[in-house]
Amino acid sequence: MKDKELLKLLIKNGWELKRVQGSHHVLRKKTDKGEQIEVIAVHGKDMPPGLLNVILKKTGLK
Repeated sequence: MKDKELLKLLIKNGWELKRVQGSHHVLRKKTDKGEQIEVIAVHGKDMPPGLLNVILKKTGLK
């Protein structure tokens, strides 16, 4: 999966783009327990499978 596709998937599932600093996109999602933040580096390349799985698990998509 490309990093841009992951970014679109997270935004589609309720994540909000908080800010962009260089190639790092900071996403935020409000939950019952407060706020969850995830940082995605977008370089226009395929995500390494291990990193992709970790991000999907942390964001609740897997």
